[in-house]
Amino acid sequence: MMMAAAAGKNRSVFAIVISVVVIVAVAGVGALVFWMNQTAKEPAASPAAASINEETGAIAIGDGENTVAEYIDFMCPFCQQAFESYSDTTTELVESGDITLEIHPISILDRASQDTQFSTRSASAAYCVAEDNGDAVYPFVDLMFRNQPSEGSSGLDDAQIIEYAEQAGATGAADCIEAGEYMDYVTEMTEETPIAEGGQGISTPTVVVNGEVIAVTMDPETDIVANLQ
Repeated sequence: MMMAAAAGKNRSVFAIVISVVVIVAVAGVGALVFWMNQTAKEPAASPAAASINEETGAIAIGDGENTVAEYIDFMCPFCQQAFESYSDTTTELVESGDITLEIHPISILDRASQDTQFSTRSASAAYCVAEDNGDAVYPFVDLMFRNQPSEGSSGLDDAQIIEYAEQAGATGAADCIEAGEYMDYVTEMTEETPIAEGGQGISTPTVVVNGEVIAVTMDPETDIVANLQ
């Protein structure tokens, strides 16, 4: 009888231990799921500057009524061509107060830079420049395109990007650039790039005039001026 009672007691203790282990395990899984959900919902750190729209990722240059938005990847040769083709016209329109030029640095060509993430790093750097000195953004973009690395190369390293940032006038952006401070933000904003009607996915350059995605012909009169109000 005593042995049977002892065996029964042991089974009860064993059952309690198993129940506790199961409860702890379930609680652990629940906590992990909760943490993963919370992490997934947390937005990436966004740059803070008067010229940056944190919701859209636009870096504004000028304050005109019309808006011309350029979505660019610093590794994209067509972006370089478009920027060069539009440069004189957009500069005049910004200076005359006719347009606000919005630069959206995005990243779709990391695959073309030998795993150095050049597109994402350089786009992040543009936000670092904007935070440090809004007036340096356009000169920085110009320098980056004038010294654009070829697709399939390793791209520019951080030291080279910092050099161009400093030449443009952003002398305090080095730490931010080296840290890749806004790389996650760039990834998030890239997904928000508008797609032209009939398009198969995000592409660069994407040019949007007053909310309408336009067909890029590299002719500023056709692409930009003709679409202004």
